[in-house]
Amino acid sequence: MSDKNDAYGQEIWCRYKGERSFEVVEREDGYVNVSCSADSYLSDYDSWGRHEKEGIRYAKGRCLDIGCGAGRVLLYLQKKRLYCLGIDTSPLAIRVCKLRGVKHAKVMAIENIGKFRSNSFDTIILFGNNFGLFANKRKAKRLLKIMYKITSPRGTIIAADRDPYLTDNPVHFKYHAWNRRRGRMPGQLRMRIRFMQYATPWYDYLYVSKPEMKGLLSETGWRVKRFIDAEGHRENGLYIAIIAKTAR
Repeated sequence: MSDKNDAYGQEIWCRYKGERSFEVVEREDGYVNVSCSADSYLSDYDSWGRHEKEGIRYAKGRCLDIGCGAGRVLLYLQKKRLYCLGIDTSPLAIRVCKLRGVKHAKVMAIENIGKFRSNSFDTIILFGNNFGLFANKRKAKRLLKIMYKITSPRGTIIAADRDPYLTDNPVHFKYHAWNRRRGRMPGQLRMRIRFMQYATPWYDYLYVSKPEMKGLLSETGWRVKRFIDAEGHRENGLYIAIIAKTAR
């Protein structure tokens, strides 16, 4: 990813330097959402949500943090003396990770995790709604099967996502309907991130309800062990799933 396309990394880099930072998320239908700060990407454990604090307790053994951002999860796991590798498509985010003291982080996309050997990890972490990185149903099935291969027999996925139906915004319901007409999952987004003069390429991101997540996991070797709702779940739809291996 070139510097001009790394809007996500630029906002993290800006906040890391102590400057004001914000994020604009632009959806293909023209809907725009503005976040006032990138503070959450650099947050320490004490400021995490209750659901994240509870969810991270399931991390064990060798951990892979996908979409690691500025390394908040990695730094926490390092303090717990767990081996953890972070990957992200943003070169600037990985740079910030290392400047903050992360030991193992590299630029890598989720699409390339099949390069890891079998049994490389015990835990895969998808915080920050990064279950969404599966993008669509077909890609999710394929990547979940790869995750089954690269994890140990006791493998666990700790995945955060957002239920797209827990909203009262008619613009979102209209977008869901448009997705259905196109043969897409209702919570599948085509979006990009903008920051100042920077913009990422357009990409797909996936929000799913709990039943939809269970459906995506079927026939992949994984099952939901437990759901952990965020505070205000009925208003914001945020939750974490603890996903365990099943016998195949």
